[in-house]
Amino acid sequence: MRMHPIFAALRHHRLATTLIVLQIALACAVMCNACSLIAARWHATQLVTGIDEASLGTLYLDGFEPGRANDLNARVLEGLRAIPGVTAANVINTVPFSHGSGTVGVTLDPEHQREGGVVDVYLGTPGTLQTLGIRIVEGHAPTPDDYRPAGEFFPAQANVLVTRSAANHMWPGESPLGKAIYIDKTIFRVIGVMEHLAIARSPETPGGEDWSIFAPALPGPTLAGTYVIRAKPGDIDAVMHKAREAIATLAPDAVLIRDKSATLQELRTARFANDKAMIGILLGIIVALLLVTALGIVGLASFWVARRRKQIGIRRAIGATRRDILHYFQIENFFIVSLGIGAGVVLAYAASLTLMLYHEVPLLPPWYVALGAGTLWLLGQLAVLGPALRAAAVPPVVATRAA
Repeated sequence: MRMHPIFAALRHHRLATTLIVLQIALACAVMCNACSLIAARWHATQLVTGIDEASLGTLYLDGFEPGRANDLNARVLEGLRAIPGVTAANVINTVPFSHGSGTVGVTLDPEHQREGGVVDVYLGTPGTLQTLGIRIVEGHAPTPDDYRPAGEFFPAQANVLVTRSAANHMWPGESPLGKAIYIDKTIFRVIGVMEHLAIARSPETPGGEDWSIFAPALPGPTLAGTYVIRAKPGDIDAVMHKAREAIATLAPDAVLIRDKSATLQELRTARFANDKAMIGILLGIIVALLLVTALGIVGLASFWVARRRKQIGIRRAIGATRRDILHYFQIENFFIVSLGIGAGVVLAYAASLTLMLYHEVPLLPPWYVALGAGTLWLLGQLAVLGPALRAAAVPPVVATRAA
């Protein structure tokens, strides 16, 4: 098919063509970046914590005197373990999706020259790893002799476990077993590798959501008030309800922080509530843009069909088939949409660079541009199909008699 008639028609309707091209460009730019943001948010919600979330809950107490921490721990643990359905209860400093009380920067040499990144240090009493359901993939779990008083923040020296992700970051291509990690004057020696243990806070470094260390510790003034409870998955909600009620009797000298005292599944839901809400908003924006764009294409194509009835009739009279007329409008639409996509790609990357500069969002991957372009091309063909079929169905005699 010759393109000259198409170009001539578009030049004759420059304003309408320009408006629909700009509409498509805006839809392309917004949709590409929105899809990228949706994928990033969805990926965040799929975080693998490495623990048995369905069986776990946590209690967080505050307001107690540090000097009575050992007595508080003893009373609370005894009471929690007596609750029907509880299979284990331990003292821990934090859990995933909770408060990040052990976030520190580590180095890999005593002179603190080799940076190891920002990690979360989990402190747990004997049995905590088993309670959490942590899987060890290299080395071994702490022995009873590895559990030492926590000191001011961490044990002064400790044999620890690191996640595989953290180990690969600190010592790429090497076994971490026997390696040392330094936090000021604290020395950690690696004895094992955990498959996963997600950090409690939101990561500061992309890919750092699994940079964790588990240090065995004994309860004391700096390791008190936060407890992890294990029960059967179907019992954990009822067990946590009973545990929250029991705290008033077990620890009248402490305050239960209720928004941090919940099942791990509830904490996960709370952590990612904003992400899921944003996904819903972005999906709504995409659907609205596509709908408006489709209506714009249908309206423009219908207008042009009505204005070109005589032209269509003449073409039919001199031998053009219905398929020729249909293909004419499809090719015309493809050309218009392609112009919009070309402008939209420029706008999409301009918006992506702005987001990257001011909000540390990764640059838009090219496959989202391909996805946006393919969607708009398909949408354009579907939207123009109705008006094009109506144009192809106009009898030559009726068309040539039209005013």
